[in-house]
Amino acid sequence: VSSSVNACVDVVLSGVKLLEALGLEPGDGKNHAVLSSGQDLGEAFTHFMERGAAAERFFSDAGTFRDIARTASEHPAAQLYVGGNAALIGQKLATNPDLKILLCGPVGPKLHELLDDNVVVPPESMQERDEFHLILEYQAGEQWGRVRAPTANRFIFSHDLSNGALNMLEVFVSSLDEFQPDLVVLSGLHMMEGQSKEARQRRLMEAVASISDIPTDIPIHLELASMTDQDFMSNIMHQQVFPLVNSIGLNEQELLFLTQAASGPHASLASWSGVPDVGVVSDILFWLLKEHGRAAPRPSDLTRIHFHTLAYHILATVDGHWGNQAAAVAAGARAAGTQACATDTIDTSRVLLKAPREFLTSHTEPPARISLNPDEPVVHWHREGISFHFTPVLVCKDPVRTVGLGDAISAEGLLYSEAYPQ
Repeated sequence: VSSSVNACVDVVLSGVKLLEALGLEPGDGKNHAVLSSGQDLGEAFTHFMERGAAAERFFSDAGTFRDIARTASEHPAAQLYVGGNAALIGQKLATNPDLKILLCGPVGPKLHELLDDNVVVPPESMQERDEFHLILEYQAGEQWGRVRAPTANRFIFSHDLSNGALNMLEVFVSSLDEFQPDLVVLSGLHMMEGQSKEARQRRLMEAVASISDIPTDIPIHLELASMTDQDFMSNIMHQQVFPLVNSIGLNEQELLFLTQAASGPHASLASWSGVPDVGVVSDILFWLLKEHGRAAPRPSDLTRIHFHTLAYHILATVDGHWGNQAAAVAAGARAAGTQACATDTIDTSRVLLKAPREFLTSHTEPPARISLNPDEPVVHWHREGISFHFTPVLVCKDPVRTVGLGDAISAEGLLYSEAYPQ
């Protein structure tokens, strides 16, 4: 298995502790689109902490960022983890002793030390400095000056240029000949949003050329992540990336964003309220595989979508391309419950069910009404050559760690999926 392209070290720390260590005084919050100083950081953190909202920002000044990252990573309360979707997926797959993982991404000394022994990093991927992503947490009711957080959340920032430019993609594709993987996992396209439109478009074309060089008998999985630019998403979907990959992994925000970007079904839905409606989700998944997948009029290799939201997962596959779906979707759901609670097996006293007990499978065609049966937790239905496998998730009541949960879910699902040679 090999995964590319984004890799970094996640430094998780109390935001208030970092601001204090930097000698910043509490003040008013202010929303900055880009951070360029310690003061900007303090104001932006305060702005989002006051609202209890999550946010992610780019820090433009390299020198200042390096100083802040050093203070954060050396803080006694800081926890350092493997970060970046590609590295997280590689790390999750590496827990299986029979797998060798090739990871291409900017790997510095600290990240190399944190990676599992089964993860091989080509020498061209090594760099002198780590790419740090700073994850500043705050708890419900926590105070900073006159601001009090209504709920717990996190503020993330980085000065990450190599992941944004997908610098390691060519290195990755050139090392596949030697490594000969059974599966390729790509991620990090969302990191390109920080670049100018021209640079991004050029880099995307180069990325597409590289991905096209991957031998066709190797299945490719693309892990999506949060994006804000509809044109860019539309590009990835239509002419470029989707037709080249066999499988994608995404959550409810990304799914809604996709249908809005391409005027698909339920595109007028502004946001989800509560647990995403199963019928709406499956209509969009069906449309993606019909319009942009193997079933589409244009040639496309896309035959599998692994959808995950807090309460349930759905694995949608084009018939004749994949096997073992029930085990795959169940394994992903199990990984969600164990990783969030940080337990080896599901601890029933610490989890609850949020999935609907009864749901409709569609809102655009005559649906089936399905009632969940605890004895058979994976439900299967079929629509025009596409199979849907649904399972509820045992949701952790007091999650210990949620960063990288989607990556763990997708990795587990892939581990159990059987790709039929075409």
